[in-house]
Amino acid sequence: MGEHTNRLVESTSPYLLQHAHNPVDWYPWSKEALDLAKKRQIPILLSIGYSACHWCHVMEKESFENEQTAEIMNSSFVNIKVDREERPDIDEIYMAAVQLLTGRGGWPMTVFLTPDAKPFYGGTYFPPTDRHNIPAFPRVLAGTAQAYKERRTDVDRSTEEILSRINSLIPHSRAQSPVTPSSLLQLGSVLAEQYDEENGGLGKAPKFPNASVFGFFLRCGLHSEETSFHRMTLTTLRKMASGGIYDHLGGGFHRYSVDGRWLVPHFEKMLYDNAILAPLYLEAFQVTGDSFYRDVAQDTLAYVEREMLGPHGGFHSSQDADSEGEEGRFFVWEQQEILRELGQEVGQAFSRYYGVTEPGNFEGKNILRPVLDIAEIANDLGCEKDEARNIVRDAKERLFVVREKRTKPACDDKVLTSWNSLAITAYAKAYQVLGTAQYLRIAQNTTQFIWTHMMTDGKLLRTYRSGEAKIQGYLEDYAFFIAALLDLYEATFDRVYLEKARELAEVLVAKFEDGQDGGFFSTSEDHELLISRVKPAFDGSVPSGNSVAALVFLRLFYLTEQGKYRDTAESVFHCFEGNLAENPFAYSDMLCALDLYLHHPKEIMVLGDKDAPDVKALLRKLHQVFVPNKTVRCFSKAANKASGLPSTLREQPHPKEKFTAYVCHEFTCSLPFSDWESLHREITADTLTKREQHRAR
Repeated sequence: MGEHTNRLVESTSPYLLQHAHNPVDWYPWSKEALDLAKKRQIPILLSIGYSACHWCHVMEKESFENEQTAEIMNSSFVNIKVDREERPDIDEIYMAAVQLLTGRGGWPMTVFLTPDAKPFYGGTYFPPTDRHNIPAFPRVLAGTAQAYKERRTDVDRSTEEILSRINSLIPHSRAQSPVTPSSLLQLGSVLAEQYDEENGGLGKAPKFPNASVFGFFLRCGLHSEETSFHRMTLTTLRKMASGGIYDHLGGGFHRYSVDGRWLVPHFEKMLYDNAILAPLYLEAFQVTGDSFYRDVAQDTLAYVEREMLGPHGGFHSSQDADSEGEEGRFFVWEQQEILRELGQEVGQAFSRYYGVTEPGNFEGKNILRPVLDIAEIANDLGCEKDEARNIVRDAKERLFVVREKRTKPACDDKVLTSWNSLAITAYAKAYQVLGTAQYLRIAQNTTQFIWTHMMTDGKLLRTYRSGEAKIQGYLEDYAFFIAALLDLYEATFDRVYLEKARELAEVLVAKFEDGQDGGFFSTSEDHELLISRVKPAFDGSVPSGNSVAALVFLRLFYLTEQGKYRDTAESVFHCFEGNLAENPFAYSDMLCALDLYLHHPKEIMVLGDKDAPDVKALLRKLHQVFVPNKTVRCFSKAANKASGLPSTLREQPHPKEKFTAYVCHEFTCSLPFSDWESLHREITADTLTKREQHRAR
């Protein structure tokens, strides 16, 4: 394998570099490769994946490192390899094609294109021999090459049909019946029909965290007399954090569970999953006050800081599923290892607590997950529950040290603007809720890294690695970073974050907005021209750029009183509202944005020195309450119009107490508050009223 070198060797993407020594004559996506296909008049084999993808590694070993398979590929195709994380625009177009062709998608993705880059056949993973009703990859190669050569008319007809269907997926029409508060709750009820009462989560297997759905459920619970929305969310979060999908030694969540019980994960860990789940657990902590949810959030953020934060201040993208050639090897245990490291008494108790057995629960080894109550372990050890907790915690720390000596899974150390923005949001919100100064420092340092290394001429770049930032930023890079800047503004009240957010919002509108039908395209108007200009809407493991854009423009409206921002958000809703009822699962983040739009935020204004102890204490209490639809601003007593004092406060009385707080709603403000109890009653009044009505019934 080492004697081969192809053009991927010049890439900065770890995924492409993994294939740089395949005997396949790989090209990165480039004009050179596309021109070559046209010159040779042969089809393109487009292979898309990412560094932490287990089955991508499998297909590489089985097929791309195979000399005979490579020979077929090189003679019959121009072979292009794409990192989906660097080029979401390419991935989204051709994933849509594969889903239309096969009814399913995933990675590795294998798509066959005409020389002008139009898809005519595709799939995901292909094995080296016929297996489980999946054709062998060499047979697929031969068949597609022959089809392109001998049945060109059929191929051309197929490509035009596929392209037409891809373009038909782009929302063009405005909704006839806008979403209302009651219909929003009905959509929540539709989603709740997929809830798994036994194991939590949605559906059966495989089971994904679906963080945005449960974030929406928490919001539904505030506007409904139903208690089930909160119950479903809290149960799911507890089941997940008690399952094998959660790393009980090192913190953080794996990608998803292959079973319906959250036991066996796909072992890769993604920055975005953990950056999205940590704030959701903090919201559960706000709702319940239960330290279980707080601890999971803290341990998740500790994992992300320890394993993914680079020395430059940016976060790496992912941690692989495999190490030493085996999936999950780093994370699983044999019982004898545990007994040897902890001793018989503690080792046996630990094994009982975490379900560790000699046969194991995963390929002869054990994935740790608690299966007993701590009281049962205390009984085993003949001690009190608090002492048993300490013994288990000490055992976990000892095993963590042992695990750190193993060969770690590979880390994809490229920095992506959008995913780093999710991390900034996570740490900024953790600082607000928990008050830990280190969280704020991390969020600010990462923001500074993006400003310094991933912006040029006021525009964002997508990816950074080895000192090089490249690729024009996409919609999600702008929308997510603007959201992160607004979160930092509300965490610090430093107007530089708000002003930078407004600057980038102007770029977003100018370069990405669909002025005719509303919403935003994935790529800017001066981006490379592909076969389709996609308008992303699907909220999957990562929110769509349009959902986050709608949310940030609403927030900008309430933070600045500039009506143009509300108009922009409304244009996004008008573009996508018609799709919501058909598939609310695909628009769960959009539903959260609509929740803010329909119910309007509590606009909380605090007059006082933000660094004064009483104001800091007030803000800390404020952020410990679950009021997701709110904006928070803090102004000095001497604030005036020039310093950004909102119009709603300019005519209000400013008493001389230690601080003064107002709660405004649709630009009408309450009387001033100077104590927490009164302010708390005001910001939770709607929720309390609903609960009282429910009890009265």
